[in-house]
Amino acid sequence: MADSVPLISIIIVNYDTSDLTLDCLKSLSKIYHPDFEFNVVVVDNGSQKEFKLPVKLRKDNLEIIRTDNNIGFTGGNNLGITYAAKQYNPDYFLLLNSDTTVTPSFLHELLLSIQGDDRGIAVSKILFEKGYEFYAKNYDKDHLGNVIWFAGGTIDWPYLRAFHRGVDEVDRGQFDHLVDTDFATGCCMLIKREVIEEVGLLDKKYFLYLEDVDYSIRAKRKGYKIIFSPKSVIYHKNAGSSGGAGSKLHGYYQTRNRALFFFRYAKIRYKITLVKLMINQLMTGDEIQRQAVIDSILGRYGKQPFI
Repeated sequence: MADSVPLISIIIVNYDTSDLTLDCLKSLSKIYHPDFEFNVVVVDNGSQKEFKLPVKLRKDNLEIIRTDNNIGFTGGNNLGITYAAKQYNPDYFLLLNSDTTVTPSFLHELLLSIQGDDRGIAVSKILFEKGYEFYAKNYDKDHLGNVIWFAGGTIDWPYLRAFHRGVDEVDRGQFDHLVDTDFATGCCMLIKREVIEEVGLLDKKYFLYLEDVDYSIRAKRKGYKIIFSPKSVIYHKNAGSSGGAGSKLHGYYQTRNRALFFFRYAKIRYKITLVKLMINQLMTGDEIQRQAVIDSILGRYGKQPFI
């Protein structure tokens, strides 16, 4: 590890999202970093069209590694973390979605907020990129670009949900407090190296969705706090890399992984509620929901090729 100035390795998984990834990298080139150094590892995750950097973005601290197949959000990030650990020996890892753009001080603020022996993960305030809001037509034009996507995460155990605090609310500073949160989103989470060493990597069973909530629970069980850092702000082109909210891919992995997560961590009475929900989805759900429930029951995790 660095003796004085910490080193942060930023991991970005690209899957046929070249334009989004380039926008993300352009925003990263402008970040303020007086108190740390950083490098970027882009994992080109089985993209049909190979991701290439334009000349103006080619820098010594930016590297692309490639996989032959799509190994998912979990696999791509795990590969990036493992590679960066061996090549750069960083003090921190930042998982960052390819469909984000960052503000200049976002990483500086995350680094400040994670200081403390019991703080293991820090997560940014994430706003919808202007025009990407779920209900963009419902907001005044001057509110677009200032609508919250994530202001901390809450796990609602009785209702078997992990939801984003403040989602769809106009940001008026109502969540501008540095606080512990139930989970961090993999969209933008800064992780101390010792957390990776003690907790391990993301669980590849999830492939996509809820792996970040699972990781947060595992970190908490090791005694680490997860900190929501409201001064760290980024923008998200929601579900830009997975077909969008409501897509078949989104619906399948959310349904299947919800069962995996809550069977793993919920109390018995909530697991009974989950069983009832799954029976209902088998009886009345659509084809994707039924398949997701069946695969969960049969233990078919990881990537499923029919999606």
